[in-house]
Amino acid sequence: MKLEETARHIRAEAGDSDGSHPSGGGGGGPEGAGVDHDLGDMLQELRILLQGAQVLTAFLIILPFSEGFAEINQIERWVYLSTFLCSIISLVLFTAPAAHHRLQRPVLNRARFKDFATRMIIIGLVPLTLSLVLSTQLVVSTVLGDVESLVAAGLVAVLAGVIWWVLPLAHKEQMRR
Repeated sequence: MKLEETARHIRAEAGDSDGSHPSGGGGGGPEGAGVDHDLGDMLQELRILLQGAQVLTAFLIILPFSEGFAEINQIERWVYLSTFLCSIISLVLFTAPAAHHRLQRPVLNRARFKDFATRMIIIGLVPLTLSLVLSTQLVVSTVLGDVESLVAAGLVAVLAGVIWWVLPLAHKEQMRR
């Protein structure tokens, strides 16, 4: 009896149960397989987003310790601090699904977990977008000046807004029709 429980637990962890999995279909059926496939796609997306957020955060962490940081004005320090906090917040949100998955293991409702992870990714894109815009402003301000930095930051905001937000949502709405 104990051996059967262990085998059932291992199958549930792998998403390949006997069809009684709460996500519906149990991972082995069509509905569960779709959830598992979506989770695989989501993991790939998170790997890309996490690397970008980690690299940005790493550069932001070392910036105050660089020689020229003491020379930036008070406004730029606030821009830096806002950029750094947005970057850290995006990392927390992007890593939340992994922390939840590990602490809830085994995940019994994969569909609910997928919805949670999707929300964390979408919410995490907001501070990541802001940190990219603000870091653009900070760098261009130091290199070229204030006016140019505002133009560059505005262009990055429009680019990220259109590519990350407007196009996907418009495509989603178009697919519903």
